[in-house]
Amino acid sequence: MPVTPATDFRPVILGGDITAYSLVRTFHEAYGLRPLVVNMTDGGPIALSRVCDHVYVPGLEDADVFVGALEKVGREHQEPGVPLLLVAAGDWYVRMIIENKDRLGRLFTIPYIDRALLDEVVRKDRFYGLLDDVGVPYPKTVVVDMAQDLGEEHDLPFGFPLVMKPADSALHHYASYPGKRKVFILETREELDDTLARVRASNYDGNFLLQEFIPGDDTNMRVLTCYSDQHGRVRFGAVGHVLLEEHHPLAIGNPCVIITTEIDEVVEQAKRFLERVGYVGFSNFDLKYDRRDGTMKFFEINVRLGRSNFYVTAGGNNVSEWYVRDWVRHEDMHGLEIARGEHLFAFVPKYVVKRYVLDPALRDKALALMKAGRASDPNWYAPDLTLKRRAYNVAYHVNQVRKFREHFVAR
Repeated sequence: MPVTPATDFRPVILGGDITAYSLVRTFHEAYGLRPLVVNMTDGGPIALSRVCDHVYVPGLEDADVFVGALEKVGREHQEPGVPLLLVAAGDWYVRMIIENKDRLGRLFTIPYIDRALLDEVVRKDRFYGLLDDVGVPYPKTVVVDMAQDLGEEHDLPFGFPLVMKPADSALHHYASYPGKRKVFILETREELDDTLARVRASNYDGNFLLQEFIPGDDTNMRVLTCYSDQHGRVRFGAVGHVLLEEHHPLAIGNPCVIITTEIDEVVEQAKRFLERVGYVGFSNFDLKYDRRDGTMKFFEINVRLGRSNFYVTAGGNNVSEWYVRDWVRHEDMHGLEIARGEHLFAFVPKYVVKRYVLDPALRDKALALMKAGRASDPNWYAPDLTLKRRAYNVAYHVNQVRKFREHFVAR
């Protein structure tokens, strides 16, 4: 049944990648309207879409350009009684929105936390301290100050291999050094010393984390998405069982094949944390099952919907509806809703699932869900499948095959 287009709000989405397109699709599916997308990329999935309007802003990565451009967009698209709901598809965009709430809040409805809480939770070293306070498990971790050489890395409470990653992902995004990766898995002391030296010689002056490596391949990963209302109460949780992650060095760890699942315990653990700190809006957690003690270990929080957030909408819980119910229509909310049932999310082709999902039972389950029609790819959206869009989607899948052949490493 066609959706009657909503007229009481308009979403403004920042970004140009698959995350932004997923948001465009969710709003269009639920409310039949055309989101306005603002980004600095005149190409990719957004530029080819006919279900959204696109504002291309060169230099949007500059903070001054960012604020000025959004103020201009807000003034040009204001209509009486029709709030502009501002949502973002990337960490830097979210930080810029939060840091400029005073100015942007005059023109937009902003469903994000404030600056002080952002600085507390986005820094992984501080995040782990907060998890400690509410008894939520996480991997053993050592914090290394990259601006100094104090030797924290020389007396580790765990052995190799180990994980090395930036405490501040947004700050690390702008760092430049040879061999840069989103996350490092280091096998020897020599690799660790070499990597630390390269980062210390760069323009990154935040902390890095050294972390015990929890054994197991991608199928041991889980993803959790929660929604907290404006009063800081958690109203929704959806768990996904990750079958496969991206392995490209600059995208490593991003889930690309997920089956929705049910683990109420981790929703309750996240609820304790989120309500303790007074969080509002969507949050996204990465977890890994530790077979050594049978626990799910929390790795990090994203203060936004994750790159693979469409797994929630595909499973029957459209994420845009939580924004609208809470921030636009101001509905009373009660209780905690947990997503149920199984559905497959994948933005890679069947070949990649068959070839690179290592657990035979989970691989068979994924293929069975595809065969049964209980699978979704956010890029393949019927109202948006022009010839150009179809060609883009095919090329996107071919590129995914190439990247896995080049970068996949089994663990």
